[in-house]
Amino acid sequence: MSNCLSSWLRTYDGPMNTALALQATTRALPKVLLHEHLDGGLRLTTLLELLHARGLTPPAPDVNGLAAWFDDNAHAGSLEKYLEGFALTVAAMASPAAMRRVAFEAAEDAALDGAVLAEFRIAPLLFEAHGISGEATIEALLQGLQDSPALPLNQRSGLIVCAMRHLPPSETVRAARLALRYQSQGVLGFDLAGAERGHPVAEHEEALKLIRDAGMPMTLHAGEADAAERVLEAGRAGARRIGHGVHLVDALRDPQRRHLVDEAIALGLHLEVCPTSNVHTGAAASIASHPITELWRAGVSLSYHTDNRLMSCIGHSEEAAALLAQTPLTATDLVAMARQAAQHSFLGAAQRQAALQAIDRAASRMRAA
Repeated sequence: MSNCLSSWLRTYDGPMNTALALQATTRALPKVLLHEHLDGGLRLTTLLELLHARGLTPPAPDVNGLAAWFDDNAHAGSLEKYLEGFALTVAAMASPAAMRRVAFEAAEDAALDGAVLAEFRIAPLLFEAHGISGEATIEALLQGLQDSPALPLNQRSGLIVCAMRHLPPSETVRAARLALRYQSQGVLGFDLAGAERGHPVAEHEEALKLIRDAGMPMTLHAGEADAAERVLEAGRAGARRIGHGVHLVDALRDPQRRHLVDEAIALGLHLEVCPTSNVHTGAAASIASHPITELWRAGVSLSYHTDNRLMSCIGHSEEAAALLAQTPLTATDLVAMARQAAQHSFLGAAQRQAALQAIDRAASRMRAA
């Protein structure tokens, strides 16, 4: 990533020319991006410009200093430090023009990284504190995605509305109603994000019922900072996909709880795994020991994602490079994950089928090279 020492390179102990060659290889891999928070993925140059435009003081005076600030926070071993950057990015984005720009650039960056489909997410009600309504936020973000010739709205991209699960259920209901208002205009699904431990999905049953009754797909954060049981609770509540879900591996390793993994597979749950972010937030000790390999080998449907390109200083290609360099996973595995991600996308059947065909063409080119 420009102006940013990629997180995977910090832990790579091989020759640099090998690392760069691996990164070039992974850039050619076809990808489907299902889990990326727009307020965690701004370009560094854009963030600096937006902060100055709003008269806000950045934590560092230039792009390199700002990159170092995010990098230090990501590697501080503290979820609190990792999350500090979101207050900064939300404040910087708090105008419709800025939101359009961020969404447009996110789509362009995903396409440059090899994405054939991309879904982005955000909690629009966070911007109310800055005087921007939820409606204005969604409309600006949808317009930004539509403006991208590489990943235009509804054809190759869409938006997921997040609610913050630590807030009162009434706020989650507001977010759900907001998502449903734009269901036919580019909003693809609904999510519960934020502090997981102590805030089970059952607290927000009213909002989830609204979403289920309307037929809108759900992807709920679960099993990132809490136990494997939370993954199944989310699935039973109607989630088709799970944000992170990595603690499902604890059940895989425990014969008394293995039935939870079997149930997750039977429900057809797809895990949106974010390996580098998981290391930064303490959900995994390292990429090498990350549960993604174990879960994949056990037959769990999953794919790999960036979560927050800016906060974790990682792109989709670099995420793939880290997995190939530090785990037993192969390029064939990563292509198979991309196919599963496309099959579980919330975009329409025609878009999913076109993505699968694009993945197969790219895989054929890679085999022939």
